[in-house]
Amino acid sequence: MSTKRKIPRILLAKIGLDGHSRGAYVVADGLRNAGMEVIYTGLRQLPAMVATAAVQEDVDVIGVSSMAGAHISLAWKLTAELEKHNALDIPIIIGGIIPNEDHETLKKIGIKKIFLPGTEVKDMVDYIETVMEGKCGNLK
Repeated sequence: MSTKRKIPRILLAKIGLDGHSRGAYVVADGLRNAGMEVIYTGLRQLPAMVATAAVQEDVDVIGVSSMAGAHISLAWKLTAELEKHNALDIPIIIGGIIPNEDHETLKKIGIKKIFLPGTEVKDMVDYIETVMEGKCGNLK
């Protein structure tokens, strides 16, 4: 008897005026190569658009790439939008230039994991698989 594995669905977003997209492309490609389905929203999205897309696409994780320094205010806005959709159960992870002194604030807002520059995509994959194990039981 085999257990069917659910393919993780990840919404990858660039929120606000941040136009630095290379890292998001690398992460999207790496997650796809690991067998995950990635929905990339593109540049300069509003938190409301990301929350709506996450709910409509029934994603398992929202990944936010942030390189422009507005990560705290955007995290607040994104979680507020998810709350409007009763979707605070969708874990949010963030990657990019995130100063250490902001980590605790982001975690209090509800960000589940922070990935800094130089993080290997494998570490992101491992974290997402851990999230999926919690949602779906054993994935194997």
